[in-house]
Amino acid sequence: MQLTTFIQSGAPRLGLVDGDAVIDLNAAVPTVPADLRQALLAGIDLHAAGEQALASPAPRLPMAGLTLAPIVPEPGKIICLGLNYFDHAKEGGRDKPDYPWFFLRGASSLIAHGADGILPKVSERFDYEAELALVIGRRVPRHVSQDAAPDYVFGYACFNDMSVRDYQKRTPQWTIGKNFDGTGGFGPVLVTADALPRAAVGLKIEGRLNGEVMQQANTADMIWGVAETIALLSEVMTLEPGDVIIMGTPAGVGQARKPPVWMRAGDTFEVEIEGIGTLSNPIRAEA
Repeated sequence: MQLTTFIQSGAPRLGLVDGDAVIDLNAAVPTVPADLRQALLAGIDLHAAGEQALASPAPRLPMAGLTLAPIVPEPGKIICLGLNYFDHAKEGGRDKPDYPWFFLRGASSLIAHGADGILPKVSERFDYEAELALVIGRRVPRHVSQDAAPDYVFGYACFNDMSVRDYQKRTPQWTIGKNFDGTGGFGPVLVTADALPRAAVGLKIEGRLNGEVMQQANTADMIWGVAETIALLSEVMTLEPGDVIIMGTPAGVGQARKPPVWMRAGDTFEVEIEGIGTLSNPIRAEA
């Protein structure tokens, strides 16, 4: 099953993807909240709701005509991993970390598929990062085992963890360079976990700048995979429905190239993940 979030009358709506069309889930099944996080928090069986929607006479909206929103417009938490591919750690001059380099993103940084990534006026060192995102579907118990951890993932999506590198390096913690407005591309669809290999292992991931392949890897190349990442986080915090985890980027980022390659106004960056889809964001300069 594939879901998306789109804008209607100025508000986000949860949609079921049906081929090239989208069904407003709340319109088809009124017991389903119009927000993915709220639906997950309420314990709604979205697979059953999706079956109801497909059998209903609810209007099919052409997806090409919709303005999308981030898959989860306001996650409870957005937890990101840095240096989670061996080749990316190496290109940054580092050995394999002993523990994941976790950092947080804020919801105000998120943008949808098709929305503009914003090149900030205070920097020209604007970089791309093709990444796998996951959405937690059920409350994760503390100290969950790696074997059980993937069972708590509702689904997976594409993410572009756009980074303002000079601000990122102004402090030992990366938060400031990872939270500029308009720098977290998230979408266009979420594919439920049952439709993909367990823990999303073995998926090809590719990042393209203006059509040129800049990053190419496989989710099997992660240092800490989905299962281990969730287990490690559960040692520390409660993961809740609608929380988002961003799983890190492979080698090929702009700052590691010689000479460096920075995104400019007029560029377009795409993230494609096997079995999930393609996220595309044009880049424009901050007004």
